[in-house]
Amino acid sequence: MTTMLPVLRVSALNKSFVVHAQGGLALPVLRDVALSVAPGECLALVGPSGAGKSTLLRSLYGNYRPQSGSIQVRHHDRWVELVGAEPRITLDVRRRTMGFVSQFLRVIPRVGALDVVAEPMVRLGASPEDARRRAGLLLGLLGIPERLWPLPPATFSGGEQQRVNIARSLIADYPILLLDEPTASLDTANRDRVVELVRRRREAGAAIVGIFHDVAVRDAVATRLHDVALPGAQP
Repeated sequence: MTTMLPVLRVSALNKSFVVHAQGGLALPVLRDVALSVAPGECLALVGPSGAGKSTLLRSLYGNYRPQSGSIQVRHHDRWVELVGAEPRITLDVRRRTMGFVSQFLRVIPRVGALDVVAEPMVRLGASPEDARRRAGLLLGLLGIPERLWPLPPATFSGGEQQRVNIARSLIADYPILLLDEPTASLDTANRDRVVELVRRRREAGAAIVGIFHDVAVRDAVATRLHDVALPGAQP
């Protein structure tokens, strides 16, 4: 069996938060994190609350800047270093290579759900018609009724907003996917739909890193586990 080469490599990653109200006290969150993920793998981050799992995902996506270490992604057939990268490089990686399903949907308030989902595909050069067609397919698969598609997602329930968020992140076939509790707000039927979509993306060759507190979801999609230890914990 051929072993796939990784498309995401992390080594010696360290991240602390500075508490200015405490005289600039540095609170370590990530210490010497190392991992790699290849196409077709889903790496589930596990560990106790406060160990830094969400911080690690946000660092991979460039929302947080680590103090030291390396985050390399395969982008345009070359390796790109994201720690210390210029904003334009990080934004291009997000546009073309790395998708992120967070627990919160942040969109322009008056834009309808169909266009919210279609937008990443349009940015990549697809026609608005093709992008809306694919957006409608995803929204339908995720149980969002067609009568809601023209409405802004801000008017939706929490579970509906999360499904719009998932559709928006899956529409562009990103080679790398980051998932932060993608099924947290969903009922059983919609959870199962999301699990099926994530499995399809993994089987199509996406490299996935995710946090799944629902053990059944984790068991259904993960191929490997990665333990994120509390800073200061003994190995």
